[in-house]
Amino acid sequence: MSKITIGGQFRGPPNSGNGGYVCGVLARDFDGPVTAVIRSLVPLDTELDLEIRDGARVLTGADDTLIAQGGPSTQELPHPPVTPTLEQARAAMAGYMGHTQRVHPVCFTCGNAREEGDGLRVFPGQLADADPGVVACVWTPHAAFAQADGTIPTEVVWAALDCPGFFAWVEKEGRHGALLGTMTGEVLVPPRAGEDYVVLAWPIVREGRKEIAGVALFDGEGRLMARGHQVWITMAPRFPAAAPAEEAAKA
Repeated sequence: MSKITIGGQFRGPPNSGNGGYVCGVLARDFDGPVTAVIRSLVPLDTELDLEIRDGARVLTGADDTLIAQGGPSTQELPHPPVTPTLEQARAAMAGYMGHTQRVHPVCFTCGNAREEGDGLRVFPGQLADADPGVVACVWTPHAAFAQADGTIPTEVVWAALDCPGFFAWVEKEGRHGALLGTMTGEVLVPPRAGEDYVVLAWPIVREGRKEIAGVALFDGEGRLMARGHQVWITMAPRFPAAAPAEEAAKA
């Protein structure tokens, strides 16, 4: 057993860990696809226990309360429907709703109140000439997140792919709240700091309160770097995408 603390820098909701980042912490050091499940809100700046149980990595809090767990997966990952160019992704990024509405400004992944090197500043918008909900943007990992060899660690890559799956459903169905419940993913080739990459997300199917999304990361030449399957749990009724800024979604 080891101890781990999810610092406030890595928040998703204001008072909880970023879902993709936490799932990525559970996924690191495993080979191939990993499925990570978040069971409860992840406390920030609090010492938690991290251990291996039955081949899975398990995160627990006070009184052994299960917070999240992750381990090797045999689930088939979705195939990206398109491979946008950097130019197409950059154009889609200009339409990110967080530029004109208050969505979730403090989120480690998609918060536009976060500075370069503090947050990831992943701003997905609807991709032109694609089906509703297919969103994309350009992500340039900051050197502050790099390992000694210049590559970006698993938990940061998973974080970069977190919120785009939520925005895929927002673009398809309108503004609403949702929290990441399960993420299955793999990093095929670690991205490097200072290089431009394309983040893509698309809606797959709705199952009651569950929204299933696919996510992917490409390099500038269209090579697939990482991919994932997400299950989002809706938290509130949907309402029009042009809703007032004070009605913020939980990404």
